[in-house]
Amino acid sequence: MKTITVLMVDDEADFIAPLSKRLMKRGIRTRLATNGREALAVLADEEVDVTLLDIMMPGMDGIKTLGEIKRLHPCVEVLMLTAHSNSDMVISCLAMGAYDYVMKPADVDELINKIEDAAQRRKRNLGQDDRQGAAVE
Repeated sequence: MKTITVLMVDDEADFIAPLSKRLMKRGIRTRLATNGREALAVLADEEVDVTLLDIMMPGMDGIKTLGEIKRLHPCVEVLMLTAHSNSDMVISCLAMGAYDYVMKPADVDELINKIEDAAQRRKRNLGQDDRQGAAVE
């Protein structure tokens, strides 16, 4: 199975760096970005399976970043990360195409399960796109 690549986007380095190390120990490749603009630059340069995206960030927040990710990279699955239990915001993100959400502090096993599920969905969606393209030719 291909290694899953996760782009982790959060302005809190004290949260994201140790979580990244824990994911890498479990065989998940990580890339880090501290804001929405950095995240979009990473996505423009390399293939990412899942983006773990903090909702509350200064500048370009997670909701605006989610909209841009889905517009520019519709096959990338996005898990929203939030410390605030705001159901309206979560519902809005899901309606915009986010795969799911995770509450901070994230339980690593729960997070890995959601990352793996999101990566599988991306793989299925890409496979459907490949079959559709082949049928057209």
